[in-house]
Amino acid sequence: MSLALRVPVELSARVPAEQRGPGLDRDDVRLLVSRGCAMSHHAFAELPRLLRAGDLLVVNTSPTLAAAVDGWIGHTRVVVHFSTHGDDGRWAVELREPDGRGATRARAGGPAGAVVGLAGGGRLVLEGPLSGRGERLWWARPSDPDVVGLLRRHGRPIRYSYTERDQPLSVYQTVFALPSPDGAGSAEMPSAARPFTARLVAELVSRGVQFAPVTLHTGVASAEAHEPPYPERFAVPEASARLINAVRAERRRARSASLEGRWWGTGGQVVAVGTTAVRAVESAAGPDGVVRAAEGWTDLVVTPERGVRVVDGLLTGLHEPEASHLLMLEAVAGRAAVGRAYEEALRERYLWHEFGDVHLLLREEAAHAERCSGN
Repeated sequence: MSLALRVPVELSARVPAEQRGPGLDRDDVRLLVSRGCAMSHHAFAELPRLLRAGDLLVVNTSPTLAAAVDGWIGHTRVVVHFSTHGDDGRWAVELREPDGRGATRARAGGPAGAVVGLAGGGRLVLEGPLSGRGERLWWARPSDPDVVGLLRRHGRPIRYSYTERDQPLSVYQTVFALPSPDGAGSAEMPSAARPFTARLVAELVSRGVQFAPVTLHTGVASAEAHEPPYPERFAVPEASARLINAVRAERRRARSASLEGRWWGTGGQVVAVGTTAVRAVESAAGPDGVVRAAEGWTDLVVTPERGVRVVDGLLTGLHEPEASHLLMLEAVAGRAAVGRAYEEALRERYLWHEFGDVHLLLREEAAHAERCSGN
């Protein structure tokens, strides 16, 4: 799905919400809620009053790595974005050119055999493209296997030119991030969870909203070409699988007993916080919609043709009109609903990207969805 929309540059969120004025916090962003083609506007801090007891939020616990490291190929400066750690000790990396303003721009990948010197004295040897889809990401073998240590000592968070300046790593950690035993994490922040604060989580829990933690270590996004995601490591623990299945079973029982008049009634919806959480939980779901504990690599790309088997809603940021993530949004809410919501977000001047505003998409009953698409 590609939207025939243009996002004005002034709608890029250039700094985090808490840096836009005194007394502001992470949750001082806006929240667009769309149920089919019905939309409403809120402050993100209102989320506990928009969800109901029995609803379940699936959250990604992957921490963000300081995945950008300065490097050189010969005398040419590059910036290495460390994307994904392979099972054989190699890393998938993206090489980019400094843009002179602290961010980077795309460059051609490779060549094979090139040696990349790294800050701190290490080096990488480029071996070949990660896949036949393109040459943006390359497999590279580090001279020192302790890449996580290299990132701690010499790395900084990945950022793109729409942001104003470098930020400390703490700005890119969500309230749900947990250290991994092996130091693994995400190359880029699972940003849909960024507006959550400890206070907001406590209020959600006090209102009966539950949380199911999963993990998906996201790789480097395709900022210019908008490619579908590459394979990524994920884990859905047994406790989360059981909780998701229990919530879905209770919702089915309630509906069959006619205890509610519509989907968004007495609670019990499974809402994924971010596209990474969708990819993780849908990777662990069988054709019957039952979620089973799983971990490893997932190459699942959620599209409208594949559909979603588990989630009833998605809390996510606003994506570029060409982004492949929009196919996942369409799988959750339908093409017409996503298009209407993005037109509304532009009209109301919502802010885009990882420091921007948030969109809660909810699945609507079939009758409502058909009427929406017919307008």
